[in-house]
Amino acid sequence: MAALTLAGCTPRQSASVSNYDVIPQPQQVTLIAEQAPFVLDKATQVFYAPEVEPRDAEFLVEYIAESTSIRLSHPTPLGTVSEESSEPAIVLSIEENASQPEGYTLSVGSSGVRIVGGSADGLFYGIQTLRKALPVGKFGSVELSAVEIADSPRFGYRGMHLDIARHFQDIDFVKKYIDLLALHNINTFHWHLVDDQGWRVEIKKYPLLTSISTTRKETVIGRNSGVWDGKPYGKGMYYTQEELREVVAYAAERHINIIPEIDMPGHMVAVLAAYPELGCTGGPYDVWTIWGVSEDLLCAGNDKTIEFCKDILDEIVDIFPYEYIHIGGDECPKVRWEACPKCQARIAAEGLHNTTAKSPEEALQGWFMRQMSDHLATYGKSVVAWDEVLDGDNIGDNMVIMSWRGEVGGIKAAKQKTPAIMVPNNVLYFDYYQTKEVDREPFAIGGYNPIEKVYAYDPTANIPAEYQQYIIGVQANIWTEYIHTSDHVEHMALPRMSALAEVQWSNPEQKDYERFLCRLQPMLDLYRALDYNYAPYVLDVVADLQPAEGERALRATLSTLDGAPIYYTLDGTAPTAKSERYTSEGVTISNSSILSASALRHGRMSQPMEVEVEFSRSTLCPITLLTHPAPNYTFGGATTLVDGMVGNKNYRTGRWLGFYDTPCVAIIDLVEPQQTSQVKFNVCVNKDDGCMDARGVKVWLSNDNNEWQLVASEEYAPMTLEDDHGLYHHTIGYEPTEARYIKVEIACEHSIPAWHAFFPGAPGFLFVDEIAVE
Repeated sequence: MAALTLAGCTPRQSASVSNYDVIPQPQQVTLIAEQAPFVLDKATQVFYAPEVEPRDAEFLVEYIAESTSIRLSHPTPLGTVSEESSEPAIVLSIEENASQPEGYTLSVGSSGVRIVGGSADGLFYGIQTLRKALPVGKFGSVELSAVEIADSPRFGYRGMHLDIARHFQDIDFVKKYIDLLALHNINTFHWHLVDDQGWRVEIKKYPLLTSISTTRKETVIGRNSGVWDGKPYGKGMYYTQEELREVVAYAAERHINIIPEIDMPGHMVAVLAAYPELGCTGGPYDVWTIWGVSEDLLCAGNDKTIEFCKDILDEIVDIFPYEYIHIGGDECPKVRWEACPKCQARIAAEGLHNTTAKSPEEALQGWFMRQMSDHLATYGKSVVAWDEVLDGDNIGDNMVIMSWRGEVGGIKAAKQKTPAIMVPNNVLYFDYYQTKEVDREPFAIGGYNPIEKVYAYDPTANIPAEYQQYIIGVQANIWTEYIHTSDHVEHMALPRMSALAEVQWSNPEQKDYERFLCRLQPMLDLYRALDYNYAPYVLDVVADLQPAEGERALRATLSTLDGAPIYYTLDGTAPTAKSERYTSEGVTISNSSILSASALRHGRMSQPMEVEVEFSRSTLCPITLLTHPAPNYTFGGATTLVDGMVGNKNYRTGRWLGFYDTPCVAIIDLVEPQQTSQVKFNVCVNKDDGCMDARGVKVWLSNDNNEWQLVASEEYAPMTLEDDHGLYHHTIGYEPTEARYIKVEIACEHSIPAWHAFFPGAPGFLFVDEIAVE
């Protein structure tokens, strides 16, 4: 990562002056230097035109008080805009704009503030911009610099998701979450209400869903560790229909639509626990106590299943007025359907052997989803479904594809002229880790989606121009298998939601990451004022380590978001204000060290950033790979294995190379003959993801890179269910021998053992780092 240079940040002229460098960045901001500012104080009046909802004007008054402690009087309606007070004031109005209904203009001058929306939605976003331009603190008055802002969003669909099925969140937090979405100009809340591990919505026709399907008898500890906590979870944890309507109204006031998700025909084990006759085997079933993908689906050959699902949707449609209903369709293994007489009879009756789907069972899922989409169409609803439904080759005309397995599904849908929403898991899953220092993070599913990766995303970059119009929006997801509390939800969402907001709102040519970081600083102030628990890593010291020119050493460049002074140590101890202070000359590291660096702010040291550097005879030596890493895990290439930087427990950080169904074979050139006697290497194991330990290692030596002598060989036993995740350190020794070249072959797992829940018999990934020669 390049060092951050923040010289472009526009500082406030004083603490009580506005700053229009907000998130998301408006399309056009023109400061008018020759005009005097508008002074906002407790005497300022807010007027709203007849077409404006009084609640929107009230929001503005509330937001001003939240940020500045300036309490204005209640907003005043106007018969016409011309009836404005002669005193400077804030005036809200709407001028309908069919081409840009979510657009607005914001004008500030000494005589007042005017916000004009292209619709009620556009007016609300103008209010949000003014809100975010305010300083945060306690002020008697605030100067609003003269400005003209013209703004509208890039995408009409701007979504944020929350799973409350795995771990439940109460209504109060859901409302707080919706407020958070409003702050970021997000207009759609995707509410994942049900899953294998719990059903969370009242359905009056099927009361067992709330008496049985809500509660799992216990929950697996960690990532399907084989150990459970022994504690029932979920009893009474569901929303009544009255509560759901309350949340719908709360969101609508904030110009947010809610898409409810009832995932089917998979992710329905909780339903089968209450109504086992709807499954292919008839049960018995229990509400699922582990994570992942179950082979038990709703039986698509059973007429009662179709009736049940339509009944559910009938009640859901009555609660949620938005045009979209999400019906899932993801992660549906077809094992049960292949063996089910009813499902096979359905395939025969509907002629599903004769389609272009990948298999008759995939065609059956397409048929099932079409039954639901056609039913919802009778209510005038469109259907949203995960990208797997494209495999069924029978999607309805009223379907929108949500592309989560990367962008492939979205691209495929767009080329079929089917609307699509991009939510690629490798960028926009906010339940993934957001820092490489995973030991500092709350426990998470894995992955690595840092804020800079989110910000850089462009959802149409890989789509031909003629199909880009079918990408209707962008969304990020938070799945909660490992997220138990509301504080944890906020931690995973923030500040990445700020980066998402700019992906959704701003045009690509406007985006600039360094400028974004400048604008993020006042947003963090607002998060604190509103009591949101954001992840602090963006304030951490950032280290960029590169080989030092002309010497066998690493040069570390350190930086911070706000230019705070940095102090560091090289022995792993926590830095203090008495430690070495960092200068622009950088830090040179030429032996094994633990670089630890902290920033000093307001008399307190930030959480230390640590990089472990391990020097051996192979460090920074020329290296050649004879085998190729898997396409998604090449990172820095061969030099990653000898760059001195030791990888941690997150295999996606770029400090590991990942090999799939092929060994890691590398030749290291020690530059001159040297006596060596052992090779060490590390493996990152994450069994849930199929990342297994090595199965063996071989070492050869040569003086000419042509004739090789095998000097050591070991085999390792396959992993067991009881083996832990984490780092596995391997050392193989041999008789001291002088040689210039060392060839190392590290064998991968070619067949994951049968105990594995998801990948038995499949090849395992092998993640290797730091081949150290001693």
